[in-house]
Parts: sequence; C-alpha cells; structure tokens
Amino acid sequence: QVQLVESGGGLVQPGGSLRLSCAASRSIFSLYPMGWYRQAPGKQRVFVALITSDGSTTYADSVKGRFTISRDGTWDTVYLQMNNLEPEDTAVYYCSAPPGQNWGQGTQVTVSS
Repeated sequence: QVQLVESGGGLVQPGGSLRLSCAASRSIFSLYPMGWYRQAPGKQRVFVALITSDGSTTYADSVKGRFTISRDGTWDTVYLQMNNLEPEDTAVYYCSAPPGQNWGQGTQVTVSS
C-alpha cells in the first residue's frame, strides 16, 4: 500500500491562502488520478479536486476559480493551492490515490478571523 502524507494545513484569515502538499511513498501519480477531499465537522467527506496522469483537472463547484490542483515533475507530490479562503472551507483535507481507495491521514485547515 502506498503511503500518502498531507501537509501545509493551518489557521488562516478569510481571504488568505494556503498550499497543501500530498507526498506519496513512491511515484504513483503517473499511474493513478489523485484527488483532494475534505471533511468538515459533522459532515461527510466530499470531493474537492482531481488531477489525472495526463494533467487534466476537475474541481468541485464550490472551489472553482479559487483552488488549483497541480503536481511536480517527479510524480510523487501533488499540491492544492487554495486562494481567497472562506470560513466554509474549514475542514480536514485528505489526499487519495487511487481516489476513494487509499487515503492520507489528513491535514486541518481552519479559516477564521
């Protein structure tokens, strides 16, 4: 099982930015799509963004135009750049590859003034 480790979460004010990283224990992102998901307190985990091995991206409507998913050239790290953050973005963010099958431990993002 490939291990996924998220990092980059924290506390940020509304309108601020964060960049999350997801590092895999080996270069798997050339084989599988990779997704970012989030789970707010008391709510189900939901899809945020996806990047395929050919670089195609998909976003949830709630984050379109604010979040950008990307990967590095070594196929073992994927990023989620989050701009113009809103309190509603507060959640634990998880990366998953293959999407929905293998998960990291999550990183907390809190948007609050």
